[in-house]
Amino acid sequence: MNKKLISTLSVLALLIIILVAGSIYIFIIQRGDLSARQEKLDELNKNVYDPVELDDRYQELEKRSAELDSILANREFNIPKDISSIKFYNFINNIVANFPKETTVNVEYLRQAPDKEFFFHEYKLTGGGNYNDVYKMVYAIEQSKELKKISKLSLTNLVKTDEEVPLFLVNFELVAQVYYSSDNRFAPAEYVENNLATGPIYDAFYPLIRNEIPPNVDNLLDVQGARLLALIPEGAFVADNSGNTYLVWEGEQVYLGYLTKIDYDNNTVSFILNKGGIIEQVTLELDRNLNKK
Repeated sequence: MNKKLISTLSVLALLIIILVAGSIYIFIIQRGDLSARQEKLDELNKNVYDPVELDDRYQELEKRSAELDSILANREFNIPKDISSIKFYNFINNIVANFPKETTVNVEYLRQAPDKEFFFHEYKLTGGGNYNDVYKMVYAIEQSKELKKISKLSLTNLVKTDEEVPLFLVNFELVAQVYYSSDNRFAPAEYVENNLATGPIYDAFYPLIRNEIPPNVDNLLDVQGARLLALIPEGAFVADNSGNTYLVWEGEQVYLGYLTKIDYDNNTVSFILNKGGIIEQVTLELDRNLNKK
């Protein structure tokens, strides 16, 4: 047997050995790993989406999200996600920014606590001021878009003097709770505050009858002891107790009240006065002694 044939047979035998060894490795040793990879590939192929289909699904979800956001925005109150405890301080500062100097508000942080599936920050507010200002603050807390509750409230009257003029104020102490959630399912993406404006209301702590009567700083006609001098088409001439003469007409303001009626038939004028909460009607008749002179 020549060398060329021996070399050919040797190469052929080597190829057969490599082929057998490779087959054993692929189909016996690697068979389990290949099966697992094929299953993974099949699973990935099932989750392959067409880009157009993905865009359609995105547009649909975006529309649904906008609808839900609109529903939340139209609700009277929302519960935001993970609200900062500092935000309530800013909220109160914005409310009291235009209050007069006699109204003061102090805010103290108390605690953080759960309430069923929600949480809240609790604050204590103390101070004093005009009854309407205190009412505006309480209304703003209760009617704010982000849910807040007042759990305790106490009011007491307070009287101060400003340049000898009495100020009838109110002391207050309240506990407020600001609610928040651990997720964003209870609030819209964009926050819009409710309308917190209020009109003036009756001051329940203002005394009906007062000892203090405001001074006549505007030098108005003091009806007490006054005399009706004459009636003319434009109004009435009235002289006060000091001899000063005033021309007044119906609706004209006088000290502590108003001129309510000029009666040309009976030659009288009528006033309504508020003397520290006591309403008094005063009628002056024409001084006929002047006409005789």
